[in-house]
Amino acid sequence: MTDPRHPVREWRTPFIEHRTPPTADTPGIGVGRANGSCGELLQGVLDGDRHFLVTLPIQRGSVAVFEPGGDDITVVPGHKSKARRLASAMVARSRVLRGGRLTVRSELPEGKGLASSTADLVATARAVADAEGRTVGLTELEADLRAIEPSDGVMYSGTVAYFHREVRLHTRLGALPPLTIVTGDEGGVVDTVEFNRTEPSFGPGHQREYAGLLDELGVAIVRGDVTAIGAVATRSAVLSAAFRHRPHLDSTIREARALGAVGVVVAHSGTTTGILLSENDRDYRTKLAAAEQLCASFGCAVSVHHTRRPVRGHRLPHERLPSRELPA
Repeated sequence: MTDPRHPVREWRTPFIEHRTPPTADTPGIGVGRANGSCGELLQGVLDGDRHFLVTLPIQRGSVAVFEPGGDDITVVPGHKSKARRLASAMVARSRVLRGGRLTVRSELPEGKGLASSTADLVATARAVADAEGRTVGLTELEADLRAIEPSDGVMYSGTVAYFHREVRLHTRLGALPPLTIVTGDEGGVVDTVEFNRTEPSFGPGHQREYAGLLDELGVAIVRGDVTAIGAVATRSAVLSAAFRHRPHLDSTIREARALGAVGVVVAHSGTTTGILLSENDRDYRTKLAAAEQLCASFGCAVSVHHTRRPVRGHRLPHERLPSRELPA
């Protein structure tokens, strides 16, 4: 059940009126899409000092359109330098592309921990490949992203545990039950690349706890246990506060429990704290209003997100991947 005040947005590409399909020898206009992640359900370190995160896929994301032409790559808006770097690398390998105009539009604010940068890059790769008349494989995509920056696992459908520094999949965890995340933004921005350079190391005790939390979360997602999902997310939020000051976290957790929320989630490398609500809760609308009021009371900018749920029987072109590209 979704609140009509916060409708789930459908993917659209309003800035392209007519799409020219590619042929074997002639490129066409390519379109790519990627969803964001509202922080992380869990983020920490496993044995071997391997840093990982668990995605929280949401409906909002990025759309990229690549229009072939000319010999150079131009990007709109101009500050999307990472998207330009990725498009340039793909065009340099292409047999049919020489240059073109890349337009990236996103519903995700930058520097807030919503995977905006990775969503832009994944959408870009899918758009350039689509212009060539093909689907970009996960191996190629991750290799290109690895050369640019640490990345979230939003190129995978569903929730995944992901080694973001290595840009490698750990485990596919499955689809989340329908959840709403009411977020408060404490302000400012976080540079993800710099954050990953300076993130503190974790001892063996922390690594064991994170491994246990990941196991718990995997079971909870398979069972659709929203209470257990929320408990893991809240614990991860508390652990993150030891390494990054979160002024409203304790109050948010306390008040979220009082209003009957599922739990609290944070953007570990961002400025966002969210209250998790089950959309199947019979008091959903009452709790939604209370969560919005709570976040606003901290002087935060408030947003409402919904977990991404693929439409049964319908898959976007980039999701029709060969079986070898779908790790178990």
